[in-house]
Amino acid sequence: MMNKIVILGGAESGVGAAVLAKKQGFDVFVSDMGLIKEKYKNLLNEHDIEWEEGKHTEEKILDAKEIIKSPGIPDTAPVVAKAIEKGIGIINELEFASRYTDAKLICITGSNGKTTTTSLIYHILKNAKYNVGLAGNIGRSLALQIAEGCTYDYYVIELSSFQLDNMYDFHANIAVLLNITPDHLDRYDYDMQKYTDSKMRILRNQDADDAFIYWADDPIVSSELKKYGIKARTCPFSILKKEGMIGYIADGTYNIETPTPFNMEQESLALYGKHNMYNSLAAGIASKLVGVSNENLRASLADFEGVEHRLERVATVNGIHYINDSKATNVDACWYALESMTTPTILIIGGKDKGNDYEAIRELVKQKCAGLVFLGADNTKLHQFFGSMNIPIADTNNMKDCVDACTKMAKTGYTVLLSPCCASFDLFKNMEDRGEQFKECVRNL
Repeated sequence: MMNKIVILGGAESGVGAAVLAKKQGFDVFVSDMGLIKEKYKNLLNEHDIEWEEGKHTEEKILDAKEIIKSPGIPDTAPVVAKAIEKGIGIINELEFASRYTDAKLICITGSNGKTTTTSLIYHILKNAKYNVGLAGNIGRSLALQIAEGCTYDYYVIELSSFQLDNMYDFHANIAVLLNITPDHLDRYDYDMQKYTDSKMRILRNQDADDAFIYWADDPIVSSELKKYGIKARTCPFSILKKEGMIGYIADGTYNIETPTPFNMEQESLALYGKHNMYNSLAAGIASKLVGVSNENLRASLADFEGVEHRLERVATVNGIHYINDSKATNVDACWYALESMTTPTILIIGGKDKGNDYEAIRELVKQKCAGLVFLGADNTKLHQFFGSMNIPIADTNNMKDCVDACTKMAKTGYTVLLSPCCASFDLFKNMEDRGEQFKECVRNL
């Protein structure tokens, strides 16, 4: 059928794409190998969209003009592989949705920090009374917002590598690339270059009217940029004041040079830790490019409350501080969390390993950690790496036992840090579930 669009995946992005496709006059079919949540079934039924769950019926899928695939489904999935073989175009929800909006798109990617930076840019623009929406890997489906008639002037969009993989004509007016460090390598044949190429796709289709903001000190980003003929205005930032930097930290002051000068005391920033300096610089530059006033920018950088599950202060119980960093699903994210610790730390680590190399945190663990608590279905690899470091270790496979073990190890003034380095799917529904269980156990102490 020349007018048929098939959606693979019946969650937020898939159902949003289905509703928009239906409104645009396409014949739409939604297929999910798992179970579709009740609220999404209701939405599909409300718009008279045919759907199935628990299977992929190939004859109903492989006659599509185009397939919109959930980012979580790899190209190696049998039905996707067959569609590729047949020459059916495969895109994602954001690629499809961008065809139907004239809004300026501010897009953020990176191995770490993208949720915080996306949330901060949105917070700044919203506080400055811009007509702005939030979408992508965070917030509501872009396609659904467009289908419902939202007419924002700007969308702030968090982009994962999986989303970038299936983008072709999508165009970021402001692209932000925070960093590239090993992550999701199990999805990329354990080939770092394939993952890197995916992140660099944020540059696709940018032209001279656009801007590209990036962390100039990231070795992979610096090396990769030499391969690209960048047409957009480049806006590099650094933790240090160096030639050519648009943003930097110097002498305890946060600075942005252009389009108009801005500075504020570093200690007035709401976010703490070195990694959050990068996030705050990227967000500030993006906001200045949009035209946010110095007064509004200063106020929003000072009152931002941060992102749930990212270095989230949970409670202090009997003088022990508990911090939820469940969003740290790779080694580099854990490195940043440890780097920001100022007290002896009991580190909770473990989960579904994605091909992790723990060497990057070895020295910080030695310097900062008074104990390690492993939280996973299989902690063998953790024992092999950390077992010889003469640091007390406890082995757990549920959150209550984990928090109890941490509390026994910790002393007054210590910090218990959940920063697992790993995905959560071995013991939890997702990283949010892991973080919520941690917070509940801490509050029950």
